[in-house]
Amino acid sequence: MTVDARVDAVVVGAGHNGLVAANILADAGWSVLVVEQSDIPGGAVRSAEMTAPGFLSDLCSAFYPLGAASPVLGGLGLDRYGLRWRHAPTVLAHVLPDGRCVVLSRDLDETRASVDSFAPGDGDAWSESHALWRQVREPLLDALFRPFPPLLPAVRLARALGVADGLRLARFATMPVRRYGEEQFRGDGARALLAGNALHADLGPDGAGSAIFGWLLAMLAQDVGFPVPSGGASRIVDALVARLAERGGRVVTGVPVTEVLVRAGRAQGIRTAGGDIALARRAVLADVAAPALFRDLVGEKHLPGRFVRDLDRFEWDDATVKVDWALSGPIPWRAEQARRAGTVHLDADVDGLTAYSAELATGTVPANPFVLLGQLTTADPSRSPAGTESAWAYTHVPRGTVEDAAATRRHVDRIEALVERHAPGFGDLIVGRYVQGPPDFQAENPNLVDGALNAGTSALHQQLVFRPVPGLGRPDTPVDRLYLAGASAHPGGGVHGGPGANAARVALVRDGLGGGVYAAGIRAANRAIYAPPTTSPSS
Repeated sequence: MTVDARVDAVVVGAGHNGLVAANILADAGWSVLVVEQSDIPGGAVRSAEMTAPGFLSDLCSAFYPLGAASPVLGGLGLDRYGLRWRHAPTVLAHVLPDGRCVVLSRDLDETRASVDSFAPGDGDAWSESHALWRQVREPLLDALFRPFPPLLPAVRLARALGVADGLRLARFATMPVRRYGEEQFRGDGARALLAGNALHADLGPDGAGSAIFGWLLAMLAQDVGFPVPSGGASRIVDALVARLAERGGRVVTGVPVTEVLVRAGRAQGIRTAGGDIALARRAVLADVAAPALFRDLVGEKHLPGRFVRDLDRFEWDDATVKVDWALSGPIPWRAEQARRAGTVHLDADVDGLTAYSAELATGTVPANPFVLLGQLTTADPSRSPAGTESAWAYTHVPRGTVEDAAATRRHVDRIEALVERHAPGFGDLIVGRYVQGPPDFQAENPNLVDGALNAGTSALHQQLVFRPVPGLGRPDTPVDRLYLAGASAHPGGGVHGGPGANAARVALVRDGLGGGVYAAGIRAANRAIYAPPTTSPSS
């Protein structure tokens, strides 16, 4: 398919962030072309029958607390285009090595009772934590999904908390989740829920900033749950594509982009592998991992030398091994509470999660892997025939340690053995499986380099103004009118549309100011940030 065109904006990549950006620009009356190398839009948000006929699997992302709470996706009105959220009876069950199980439910009383069973008083402490969430929810989410610095949401947050509690929240934002759990709770249950949720963002229990990530996901689970789209993850993408088409936007698939055209420091459009050119009058937005965008599509000759050196320090998140199953019946968990949960954590306490994280950090294959498992049919009965279950599980491995199908299968065997230990008879239910190791993820989606699902680590040194490199914490790039719209940009991974929305908003502001003041300000900031170092090369 050819893409020769002249439009207001070209979006490279039809992942959900690229489609969000395209929709926001189309809402402003811009003509938009989205160019995707895969034959199917969606990136890491896709579903298909991969394990057995009639069993629908989500190929990468699979549950969506951030999506359900996101003011970005909520503001697009995707329910009018067929998106419906479905919930399991219980949000999350964390099964500990000794078989005890703690649950997190959208029913606050149920969660309180579960954590209180581990240590009397922890239910009250959980309610206090939830009260803080209710107090800061709106300004915090608004701040999370806006370009940095989020000045207006920060003012609202300060008004909601006052000076003293604002300082306490700032301390909380830097804390390891282990320390936060020890300060707030006495029992293993609540501590495990928080630490397990922090690991969704590749942050171990002792990592700075892991407390607020774990708390944010736990409070979202308490608030909106961990819902799934009725009919599969692709329904999110279908809704975004339909909405864009209604506004005149165009998506072309099966067309790799090989170059962002740059002239006199400004993005002019893109060139495809077939030699076609699409020119952009106003902006080029890229839903592409930062290293690939800048090194492969832009080229180092168009970038400040210090920016290139900073890019050398870009850190990916951990690699991933995932298996999807078609099961002839529900998983027969020993822990009854796990049978009602859409998401199950297996099988580490906080010390076990620390050991797991330390092994990943040192390049050692974890002896006792932490496994995150999803029961899709439990949440959405349309995912498989009545009486069966479509399920999946994944674990992380050190980058570079799983490079072929045999190594991937060994890790899947370990996952299945762990599930069997907590659910005897599980193996007898398997009627089909679909396995993905790090090379499979990258082959399917080049943004998922070595199975990194978050387009870069969520550790504190690569968040906010440090994402993807030390800079503005905004989607602007050293190339004028080129914007980073993917998860390598603030606020990072997860299906919420934040990076795409931020890129679109900044593109609209830049265009509205016409060139002068905004472009001059960005150039001045880039000169200050990326000027050659005056001390040592490592500064």
